[in-house]
Amino acid sequence: MFLFLSKFLPLLVYPLGLACVLIVLALVTYRRRRWQMGSLVLALLLLWLGGNRWVSLSLVRSLEWRYLPSAEMPGADAIVVLGGGTRSAQFPRPTVELNEAGDRVLYAAWLYRQGKAAHILLSGGNIAWLGPQTPAAENMAAILEMMGVPDAAVWLESTSRNTYENGINSREILEQEGIKRILLVTSATHMPRAVRVFERQGLEVIPAPTDFLVTQADWQYLREAGLHTQLINLLPSAGNLELTTLALKEYIGIAVYRLRGWL
Repeated sequence: MFLFLSKFLPLLVYPLGLACVLIVLALVTYRRRRWQMGSLVLALLLLWLGGNRWVSLSLVRSLEWRYLPSAEMPGADAIVVLGGGTRSAQFPRPTVELNEAGDRVLYAAWLYRQGKAAHILLSGGNIAWLGPQTPAAENMAAILEMMGVPDAAVWLESTSRNTYENGINSREILEQEGIKRILLVTSATHMPRAVRVFERQGLEVIPAPTDFLVTQADWQYLREAGLHTQLINLLPSAGNLELTTLALKEYIGIAVYRLRGWL
């Protein structure tokens, strides 16, 4: 039940979902003019705030820039990669594909080729009621095989359904192998929560973030752009709304994990 609620309830507080709730409220309270107008104004304000570039980039940057990569990534006993960057090989896809977060797999392979660790632990299962998907760990393993990473170097943890289970299940495998020091690879927005979860498992975690959505050049251009660009930045767009939702998902996740004592 917790897993379902953790996926369902946030949809109602993200900008788009909450705006829809407010619009429904406006329809229900049509006989109360003030309530109706107030709900509609709040819905529009929410979509505008969540959809403008200043808000979206600021929120994403506040998460991504907490763990900036070092100039030279140190070595570790293993590389742990969290799932979420692949799509299963289902018709008409000819093979497993990468999505926006697919940089996780590419970066892990690059770190392995650089000799940063001798093994890669791929962590991620699937949630059956969210769709017919192959476990994320198996998808990532298929991509690494295409990239020439030997099977002997890859370990699979294919049962976890969220970040907390990533940490718990990965620790069990790492303990069996006598490993305490890891390079943790996940998207930069997800790294603050992931680091705390894995450190709570008694592991020495070296953050190896990837999939950065806000670069230094992006941030500088946002602040220094001319009037025409700033007007466009202030207008809501679906892309900016998606970034805002991604950041809010992480902040909600951090809050919930703290309440449950997982961080």
